[in-house]
Amino acid sequence: MFVVLLKFSDNKGKASQFMEGHKEWIKRGFDDGVFLLAGSLQPNLGGGIVAHDTSLSDLQGRVNTDPFVAEKVVKAEILEITPSKADARLNFLLD
Repeated sequence: MFVVLLKFSDNKGKASQFMEGHKEWIKRGFDDGVFLLAGSLQPNLGGGIVAHDTSLSDLQGRVNTDPFVAEKVVKAEILEITPSKADARLNFLLD
């Protein structure tokens, strides 16, 4: 399982130019069953994604296709988590 942090860079002002492509990229991640959760980092720092059922190299490739990453609107950081305990509702993450 992975946490992807997309923190705004100095090019934050370009976000509106690439927002539609970024939204489509997020939708593909959900449609492909890789993204579990996406939202904003507060206060207005960027965004975060929880991903699973993928490899680190595949996720890195996916993240690099995000228009926000490609156009350096955000800087991406991927954190890998090996779950060892979860609430029963999240047991599917332990597989």
